[in-house]
Amino acid sequence: MTLSDLVLGRRPEGRTALSARWIVAHENGRHRLLTDGEIVIEGQEVVYAGPRFPGEVARRIELGDMLVSPGFVDLDALSDIDTTVLTIDYGPGWATGRVWPRSYVERGPYEMYTPEQLVFQKRFAFAQLLLSGVTSALPIASLFYREWAETVAEFEGAADAAGDLGLRVWLGPAYRSGGMVCEAPGVLEPIFDEARGLKGLEDAIAFAGRIAGRHEGLVQGMLAPDRVETSTLALLQRTMAASAEMGLPVRLHMAQGKMERQTVARLHGTTAPQWMARHGLLNERLIAPHAVQAEPEDLDLYAKHGVTIAHCPLVYARGGEYLNSFRRCRDLGIRIGMGTDTTPPDMVLNMAVALMTGRIAAGEAGLSTAEVFDAATLGGADALGRSDIGRLQPGSKADIAIFDLSDPRFAPTVDPVQSLIFGATGRVTRAVFVDGRLSMRDGEVAGIDIKAARRQAQAQFDGLVAKYPERSWGHPSVETMFPPTYPHWKAD
Repeated sequence: MTLSDLVLGRRPEGRTALSARWIVAHENGRHRLLTDGEIVIEGQEVVYAGPRFPGEVARRIELGDMLVSPGFVDLDALSDIDTTVLTIDYGPGWATGRVWPRSYVERGPYEMYTPEQLVFQKRFAFAQLLLSGVTSALPIASLFYREWAETVAEFEGAADAAGDLGLRVWLGPAYRSGGMVCEAPGVLEPIFDEARGLKGLEDAIAFAGRIAGRHEGLVQGMLAPDRVETSTLALLQRTMAASAEMGLPVRLHMAQGKMERQTVARLHGTTAPQWMARHGLLNERLIAPHAVQAEPEDLDLYAKHGVTIAHCPLVYARGGEYLNSFRRCRDLGIRIGMGTDTTPPDMVLNMAVALMTGRIAAGEAGLSTAEVFDAATLGGADALGRSDIGRLQPGSKADIAIFDLSDPRFAPTVDPVQSLIFGATGRVTRAVFVDGRLSMRDGEVAGIDIKAARRQAQAQFDGLVAKYPERSWGHPSVETMFPPTYPHWKAD
């Protein structure tokens, strides 16, 4: 049999053996490279990993020169239509729609997408994650184009989208107590509405309790205060108390940028991690993207309190920044998971950039291919307290990514994991199983017409960009903010 004989979007009945040239299996607490072996799945789980399975199976699928891998765990997975791509060659942010001008605040911020568009963008983003081998995701979206924060209604739709497409997710609407406002060119000030933030938090807590276990356990809850500089102490204290009571992961962006550092220093007289530690708010349930602005003392605090760094190297490397350093954080004992955080959501490319920037930052100390692969699988799983994902062993969830290394551009292959990462693209992802269900195969995702969705996403993005002048200082034209790489051709 072949993968084509399976029904997309369904969990095959009985035992299915996947035979391949290479398998990243798990044994004795670490990944092992299994050559010419098999993974056997039944229902939602892996029941066997090793040489050819001696027992009865309903079907055996011979994959040939493919790499069977644990599905990736994305701790900062973009769940909207990416606007960070507008920051790569254009800036500063206050002049290009990334910070609300006072004039926009006074006229009244509003939702720039319809409720239907907000749900669609998550469905489209989830499909893109599956296309690149991501099987577990904690969604993240921009609040710059929102009236204030995310809504429970759109996350109800996100839960259904995850169930339809077959993606494992931790969901929670982002909430905040404040936002940054541009008062004059380059002059940014935080404004706060704590009552609004606390109401958003209570809605998020109720949602997390209600959503847990939906769609056969694919959907779980999390708490997602948006950014540390737009969160008050009361908001974060209530967040961490609810996290402890309900056992929920918390993701909070901090130590991630210069604007944050300046704002937190002005508000609290120190860095965000040190301010959090002062109030007992750092713990092992906290996932903190991105740490590129972390001081040595901040990293020491992360190590002491068990904080996980969600490392998203691609989005920062585009702007010439990187974590300093992956090697140092690991030597301190800090857990590192990976996130994609941009379009395309390509975890393989992010591992490649992590490897390159990590070696640049640490010099001869460098880091290994295994360490970045572990971060994309085990690191994220461990941050979520899940020993049944991010690895392929008996009893683990059947969350599997299959990469086609028969492509002649991957020859010669010395080591399949190295070849995959050095090839630097997840576009060779052939198939993805989540919870034993075939969620993606040959570029098709169950529950969505990906080609039609791509056209809809582009139209939605174009409509959003057309509104950028309304929320940019001085209200310049779109053409002024985002000129083309080269001038457009003008015929005589």
